[in-house]
Amino acid sequence: MTKRIFHSIISVSAAVLIASVVLIFGVFYSQFSKDRLTQLENYAESVSAGISVYGTDFLQNIGESGYRITYISEKGEVLFDSEGDFSEMENHLEREEITEAAKTGKGESRRLSKTLSEVYIYYAKKLPDGSFIRLSVARDSVFAVFSKAALPAILIIFFAFLLSVFAAKRLSKKIVEPLNALDLDNPLENKNCDEVAPLLRRISAQQKELRRQEEKLSKKKNELETVLENMDEGIILLTFEGKIVSINSAAKRIFGYSGNPEGENLSAVCRDISVKEVFSEAVKGGHFEKTAELSGGYFRIDANPVYSGEKVFGAALFLFDVTEKEDSEQMRREFTANVSHELKTPLHSITGFSELMASGIMKQEDYIPCARRIHDEAKRMTRLIEDIISLSHLDENAHDMKREKVDLFAVCENVIKNLDVAAHAMEVELSLSGEKTEIEGIPELLEAIVFNLCDNAIKYNRKGGKVSVSVTKTAKEAVLSVKDTGIGIPPEHRERIFERFYRVDKSHSKEVGGTGLGLSIVKHAAKVHNAKLELESGIQKGTEIKVVFTIPDDGVKKTIL
Repeated sequence: MTKRIFHSIISVSAAVLIASVVLIFGVFYSQFSKDRLTQLENYAESVSAGISVYGTDFLQNIGESGYRITYISEKGEVLFDSEGDFSEMENHLEREEITEAAKTGKGESRRLSKTLSEVYIYYAKKLPDGSFIRLSVARDSVFAVFSKAALPAILIIFFAFLLSVFAAKRLSKKIVEPLNALDLDNPLENKNCDEVAPLLRRISAQQKELRRQEEKLSKKKNELETVLENMDEGIILLTFEGKIVSINSAAKRIFGYSGNPEGENLSAVCRDISVKEVFSEAVKGGHFEKTAELSGGYFRIDANPVYSGEKVFGAALFLFDVTEKEDSEQMRREFTANVSHELKTPLHSITGFSELMASGIMKQEDYIPCARRIHDEAKRMTRLIEDIISLSHLDENAHDMKREKVDLFAVCENVIKNLDVAAHAMEVELSLSGEKTEIEGIPELLEAIVFNLCDNAIKYNRKGGKVSVSVTKTAKEAVLSVKDTGIGIPPEHRERIFERFYRVDKSHSKEVGGTGLGLSIVKHAAKVHNAKLELESGIQKGTEIKVVFTIPDDGVKKTIL
């Protein structure tokens, strides 16, 4: 801005200086011409007075005057000329200055002299006898006058220009200095700035609007970042070249990456071919999705193109955790296969024995054992179907089952009575200890938990073994414990024993008639009651399974006086 002001001042100064020189020179030249004409008039008066006194002899003796003097008769004949041969001169009556003098007594003109070929100023005066006295003097041209004054004029212009440059430099700095000193952060607090006050008010209004917009954008940004950071789903925004623009914590956690990868290539965060594949499809302008295994889990990757106008700018990747869904699907497939397998065996047995009985080739004494085997297989199928129905019900969280206050100790007493015969047959001692413990629960499911735990403890025990059931409570928890002295569970099987149809010893399970769903029912029933399962086991040392129920606070506030 300083340079622009400086150049503007210099330009104006130079223009004014040149115009001033031209005008002054023009005025000077005009005044010079007027002075020469006045001199001619004065000298003409003197010559006229001399002719009146001495006649034409006065002209012969006038000497050198610097003026050309011409004496013209009343008829226009040249009677005398101080510089030319008047005998050869043409009639001057039609000359402009003579014509004007004949009318008004005096006349003047400026023209190129045909006789002397120079520009002259002419002045003519009519004498009393009708004749004319004319004086003329050569006038320098504009260029001639300027050439004589060129050097002083150039020097004056040069020094004036230097002075203008110096003044312009100081003046431009002085003009800009208050502008540079303005406090634009607080525009309305600037004093002595009346000239720019409207601008400062406009700046202040715009600053307020910008601050308002900035706060609004910052708030929206913080809200968006909060939402993105607290999402379980991973989100990644990428440029067309695959550079990371934004990535939330969930995505970094899924990829197992720590730090800030923004600005880096996608391959620096994840080298999985599936992620690169969906990104490549998205930047082509289409939606694409794929399920991939990442960080030990299954994730559905949705990729969508991001447009800027009609051009694809980049891509947005969304990662959804579908591990539970995939596990459920896998469990469903395994469950279907296991159910089919479990039902197929007793059905084959029933079909085979019934065909033998229907064929009539079976001995009479074999009918009763065959019928008993058919009955046992049918009961096994019934138990299996009942357990499957129970699990299906539990998968829906048993919403239709009524919750009420249940004495867990009383439930254990009832179950032990029902299992007493089975324990006696297996030569296993069954005992109960503890105290009355009330919890909020579903009686049928609590009974199923106790029954299946005790039933397993009896079936997988040794002869002469023990099953100890205890119910204890604290201020916040109720604990059901079922401990046996059986075969125990190997470490590699402990994580899976609560899965459906999972058996540690398949041959032994078949012998004791287990369906493989008992502990799954325990797990799901405990989940319905928000209870935790704890397991401790040793090979040939027995197993203890605890079900820990949380006793909710009754909400009664006690006041200490």
